[in-house]
Amino acid sequence: MNVPKFWGYRRENGRVGIRNNVLILPLDDLSNSASEKVANNVKGTMVIPHGYGRLQFGEDLDLYFRTLIGTGSNPNIAAVVVIGIEPEWTNVIVEGIAKTGKPVIGFAIERSGEFKTVEAASRKAMEYVQWATELMREECSVDELVVSVKCGESDTTSGLASNPTVGKAVERLVEMNATVMFGETSEITGGEDIVKSRGATPEVGEQFYKTWSEYNQFILDQGVDLSGSQPTKGNITGGLTTIEEKAMGNIQKIGKCKYVGVLKPAEAPTGKGLWYMDTSSAAAEAVTLWGAAGSVLHFFPTGQGNIVGNPVVPVIKLTANPLTAETMGEHIDVNLSGMLRMEMNLEQAGDALMEMMMRTVNGRMTRAEVLGHVEYVLTKLYRSA
Repeated sequence: MNVPKFWGYRRENGRVGIRNNVLILPLDDLSNSASEKVANNVKGTMVIPHGYGRLQFGEDLDLYFRTLIGTGSNPNIAAVVVIGIEPEWTNVIVEGIAKTGKPVIGFAIERSGEFKTVEAASRKAMEYVQWATELMREECSVDELVVSVKCGESDTTSGLASNPTVGKAVERLVEMNATVMFGETSEITGGEDIVKSRGATPEVGEQFYKTWSEYNQFILDQGVDLSGSQPTKGNITGGLTTIEEKAMGNIQKIGKCKYVGVLKPAEAPTGKGLWYMDTSSAAAEAVTLWGAAGSVLHFFPTGQGNIVGNPVVPVIKLTANPLTAETMGEHIDVNLSGMLRMEMNLEQAGDALMEMMMRTVNGRMTRAEVLGHVEYVLTKLYRSA
């Protein structure tokens, strides 16, 4: 099969990115202000403030570190300035990112104060930006891409058209030997047996089923009714009345592919092919987790209209709902409403998405990027100490 080429950024560890950002990364909520000041001082940087980082412990802390280290390690990031309140945890993040070989440095506010920290970090950020802007794109192959997929604000058009279109693109990418990730554990409820059967081996299928069962049991243990959350009010307005209906549409996003492994949240794949990750179904949370696992591009089909973006991972949004395409067109990269009018078949829709993918990996900004959608949301497992 002919594998297309594109122009990307090859990082020090050999991974390929499609963007070239210098990241100002706060270790914790207390460091957001200093990080934002640095980003304001130095044009050409991006900052991703967040609300966590103090008194976390156990598995929650492991996930937190994995997510921040993975975010800084993403191939779309050229260099990283980490700012934390104290040096020890700051250094954990720095050392984790440094394993990629990319430039990274950490600053602690304790015993320095904010003024000195911001000044020193700004000087280093300026150095990184000027270095990064001289990096050149080079010819890369689509089989070097890592792509993630998730739907949001789904309706009947999602399962009929836009999700199968993503499935067609996933089939092509897997055939080209690229790496793809999917997930949304709670939104597979009702289709869990189907997903289990799509494991590349019985052992992989059992690993998925164990992951889904534990997630489902957690929900049941809360003693709550998910109605209104799953399906959402938007899903119900769009004609999806049960979680089972939503699951059947959700599964369309992997086409006919089998997944080769199961990942913890923010865990990076260890090989090519399709992978399942245990994620929340909340859009910004899930894309953040996949970005931390190395995804450099995301396919996001929507029915009623979801506007999510991500600071690290460009999000290509597609819809087959003609009303959404008309009223929210500024958020939609690929309009598939022609499928419902029988003006476009599934193969043609797959072609349209793959064409937009190639334009995006070569540098075209997505609608979410142009509009400044940088939703970065950390997943938290439980209360802090």
